[in-house]
Amino acid sequence: MKKILLFILPYFFIISCTNEKDPEKDPFLITANSIGQVSDTTMIKDLVEIFKNDSIRDEISGDSFTGKADEITIFDKSGNELLEITPKEDLEPTSKIVEIRIIDPKYKTSKGINSGSTFKEVKDNYKISSIRNSLRNLIVTINSANLYFTIDKNELPSELRYDHTLKIDEAQIPENAKINNLYLEWRD
Repeated sequence: MKKILLFILPYFFIISCTNEKDPEKDPFLITANSIGQVSDTTMIKDLVEIFKNDSIRDEISGDSFTGKADEITIFDKSGNELLEITPKEDLEPTSKIVEIRIIDPKYKTSKGINSGSTFKEVKDNYKISSIRNSLRNLIVTINSANLYFTIDKNELPSELRYDHTLKIDEAQIPENAKINNLYLEWRD
């Protein structure tokens, strides 16, 4: 009986190790070069296969004069928005992706950062590359992860909200400030 257990126990150990979640195949993992199965080399035409269990809406503006890119929105089966994808070239199925707005918080980096994170969580896990001040938001960039996110200026102290020419640094942003929008960007 002991000999049988000596052979069976290692077998179960090996099986349990192979069933652990592989970060390479995690459909919700955000890396610098991918988000789930979508990578910086994915073509727009590939999205139909990647999101075959979800719903895809293609917003075609038909007016390239305005400069508005045609966005592709991915919804889950319940109709919840997951991602908003911007192609490099409008109306081109072989176009690569330049930007993904990450809407659903189940998409996370290996350090746990998602669209519902706070500024403290981000700065504790990543080196902030730049902070730009715009009319309504701060745009915070993390070059090492190809990520940027916005923070609504209503999250800032009142003396920093209304002057978009002010240079704002990390120390001036409240730690509990919530991410407003999270983006993964692959620009050349």
